[in-house]
Amino acid sequence: MKVVLAVVALLLTGCATTAAPQHNAADVMFLQMLIPQNRQGIEIVRLAAARPLPAEVKELAAAIEVTQQTEIDDMRRWLHDWNQPEAVDLNPHAHAGHGGLKTTSPDLVGALKTAPDGEFTRRFLDVLTGQQQGAVELAQTENGGGGGVNAQARDLARRVIESRTAEVKQLLNVKT
Repeated sequence: MKVVLAVVALLLTGCATTAAPQHNAADVMFLQMLIPQNRQGIEIVRLAAARPLPAEVKELAAAIEVTQQTEIDDMRRWLHDWNQPEAVDLNPHAHAGHGGLKTTSPDLVGALKTAPDGEFTRRFLDVLTGQQQGAVELAQTENGGGGGVNAQARDLARRVIESRTAEVKQLLNVKT
């Protein structure tokens, strides 16, 4: 009986060492890169509040702001729980090996801020479409070949892919 218990104990110990990690470097990098991407998305959609835009675009912008802020709050909490830093090197070349940062050029955002009202809708739609597509590409690194293992991060990536893809389709169908 003692031998059987010893074998069971060894097997259980062995199983514990082969269990999948709670998170890995790919999960951390995904969150660290999506946080600034979402922050920039929020900066962009906030421009819609004070500008003349179709009501459907204003509603979508407000929904994007709420969604992306909730995602940021979740990601920051996960990184904190994992004892990982929130900040990532924002040098675009530092992340070339895993697809690079998917943020919109600050020059495009700046030009959008100063665009005349008559040009704002078209520019806003273009910039926001690119921003949301960047989020899809980033999320694909987590669920594609990126090797993320954390169930929450992978689920977030799936939701980002689904929601941002739907938003891009909606933005492309806005009549200007």
